[in-house]
Formats: sequence, structure tokens, C-alpha cells
Amino acid sequence: MTNNHLPPILQVGEILISSDILTEQFCCDLTACKGACCIEGDAGAPVSLDEVMQIEDALDACWPDLSASAQAVIDKQGVAYTDREGDLVTSIVNGKDCVFTYYDDLQTPDGTADHCCLCAIEKACRSGRTAFCKPISCALYPIREKRFSDGTVALNYHQWHVCRDAVKKGRELHLPVYRFLEGPLVRRFGQEWYDELCAIARELHAQGFL
Repeated sequence: MTNNHLPPILQVGEILISSDILTEQFCCDLTACKGACCIEGDAGAPVSLDEVMQIEDALDACWPDLSASAQAVIDKQGVAYTDREGDLVTSIVNGKDCVFTYYDDLQTPDGTADHCCLCAIEKACRSGRTAFCKPISCALYPIREKRFSDGTVALNYHQWHVCRDAVKKGRELHLPVYRFLEGPLVRRFGQEWYDELCAIARELHAQGFL
């Protein structure tokens, strides 16, 4: 049970984090959501200039899996654009679908197949055709990273209705957000930073805050 006196913002190293990253539970459930996060919303996934270059390098590897509409968008405007918030994001199709979405059957535990939205870049990476997996903003979700004008980095837990099944599964597994995202957090901030985060979580648990 979460203690109501837990501070809303914690600091891990130089990074500010929302305390609900420690208290909320989450685990993606593709068999339930069908990869809706790839095709919902009004903008693409946030990317850095360095990631844009890496995506461009990986484009040939994932091109065959992209729809004709996605290929046309990329031919016209490239793999990314600046959205109305001024952020660099992956290009989208029909105002919402990420251009790197492809559809495939996902095997479920009972042996049936579900038609899901998946990432063509990640598929190419898993098959060894490119070293780049996918934008860190995708890997980190439901954590959103924000950088302020003074250079401060903050991490927030983003709640979205399409992820309600992930919340349900996380609660069933008693899996906190920061544990679910161990791999992406280590990729982004390093093992030492993640170990410090875990140490803080253990201390807060010992004190009755978590």
C-alpha cells in the first residue's frame, strides 16, 4: 500500500522522477491492446536528431515491412517532422499511425494468433538486419522524459486509456513501472543510475512509503 506522504518528486542522481514511477504498476499486454500505442494519438514518437540519423540508416532494413502509405509519407517528408509542440517526432500516416507500424500475428499462450501492430524497426533489429532497435521514447513508455531549458531532466509516468490492460496486468504481477522498464532505463541512463533508483525504492519500502 502506498503511503500518502511520499513526496511527489524524487531525485535520482541528477534526474528528477515522479514518485508514481515507483508506486504504479505496469506490464504491456499485446494480446489485449494489440499494439494500440503505435496507431493512436495525434503525433509520432519523440526522437532526437541522433535517432533520426540512426532510423535513416535502418530504413532499408525495415522498408519491406512498411505499408505503401507509410513509404509514400517517408518519401515526401522523411522519417520525422516537427509537430505543433515544436518537438521532433516520427512521421505518421493518416494523422495518427506511426510510419514504422506493421501488422503481424502474435502467438498467444493458448496457441491462437492475434493480429497486432508491431514496430518494423524493432523487427529488423531482432532479426540482425540493423543495430538500432527503436526510439528510446518508445522503449521507455509509459515513462515520458522532459528536458527543461536549464538542462534539468525529469521523468513522468504517463497515463493513457489504451494502456489500461497494461495497468491491469502490472497489478496482477505486482510489477512497478521502474521494474518493468529496467532494460530501457539502463539503456538511457546507465546501470549505475538504475541501481541507485532501486536502492532508493528499497529504502522507501523499508520506511513504509511503498
